[in-house]
Amino acid sequence: MAKEAKLQTFTWKGKDKNGNASKGKIDAPNVAFAKAQLRKQGISPTGVKKQTGAGLFSSENKPIKPVDIAFFTRQMATMMKSGVPLLQGLEITAGGIEKKKLKDIVYEIKNDVNSGTDLSSSLAKHPVYFDDLYCNLVSAGEKSGALEQMLDRIATYKEKLESLKAKIKKALTYPTAVVLVGIVVSAILLVKVVPQFESVFKGFGADLPAFTQFVIGLSEIAQEWWWIVLLLAVASGYLFKKAVQKSQKFSDGVDKFVLKIPVIGQILQNASVARFSRTLATTFAAGVPLVDALDSAAGASGNAVYRDAILQIKNGVSTGQSLKNAVTMTGVFPNMTEQMIAIGEEAGSLEMMLEKIADFYEEQVDNAVDNLSSLLEPLIMVVLGVLVGGLVIAMYLPIFQLGNVV
Repeated sequence: MAKEAKLQTFTWKGKDKNGNASKGKIDAPNVAFAKAQLRKQGISPTGVKKQTGAGLFSSENKPIKPVDIAFFTRQMATMMKSGVPLLQGLEITAGGIEKKKLKDIVYEIKNDVNSGTDLSSSLAKHPVYFDDLYCNLVSAGEKSGALEQMLDRIATYKEKLESLKAKIKKALTYPTAVVLVGIVVSAILLVKVVPQFESVFKGFGADLPAFTQFVIGLSEIAQEWWWIVLLLAVASGYLFKKAVQKSQKFSDGVDKFVLKIPVIGQILQNASVARFSRTLATTFAAGVPLVDALDSAAGASGNAVYRDAILQIKNGVSTGQSLKNAVTMTGVFPNMTEQMIAIGEEAGSLEMMLEKIADFYEEQVDNAVDNLSSLLEPLIMVVLGVLVGGLVIAMYLPIFQLGNVV
């Protein structure tokens, strides 16, 4: 079958069936085809032109994110459950996507499916956005004749996972922002404010308090070497990011360390348990063998400690251990998780129990993040008080001593 012409985006103006002015966008191979499509929709076009390149920060040029894939999956699931054929569903979904890169990918998938390729094979051509787990689940849905139900399950799984990621990001962003604000305010005081006081102190003709001398010394260093400090901070951040990306050992060490951080570590542990349970429940329900499902769960755990523990579980299950015993042997999963898995295995409802475990720990993460702000408020006051208040006190100590002398 001949390959379809590459689609382009056109902006149009015209009148609808009632004579009302209307405008919008349409994807078509050329202007003539675009006009023909508009007429089929009952629109009389008065102007159709190719859309010019979008600005750098336009939504069309933004990168594809996992949340976009989750939204695409949800749209496809909804349409197919409503009886819309696969090809038509891909066409409609692509037409409503704003990000050009994702739009082009969906059209490529549609063309592949139209030429006789399975949906799972078409998706597998874009592994950056559709991983092995996604493609395997879609393949299972196609083979069982329940693609719409599988897409619905994948969409729910993706949405839950992205919601969990957003909560973790929120938990990590708040304390980081507090520390950065404290550092920036202190730097401004040291570089701009303290030198003004220093010029006044020179006229006192008396020894300054040790604390004040210390702060003035910091100010002089900050004024002269601020650019080196900033450069070192940026370089350290860059090298840290590269080390995490390039060195598996270093990345694993960071994962182990963050789990020991008070409050934050507990949130990350709960999140990893929730991911493990959610992924295992989704793959297990799709008919994926338990050993293969554990491979997917290990990749989705989000932390090296839990990834290694899940791979240990996989080895245990492969040698004939029950899932509950294999989980217990790792020593990293909560007792409640072990007991619920045991109940699920005995009752033959492991999938349902795993879903309940995931729901419980996702709620735990949600509550912990909501409470984090109130837990950090006293810490914020202490940090800002020590940093800013300490500088202010250091500057006013000589003035207080001068008043006592007078």
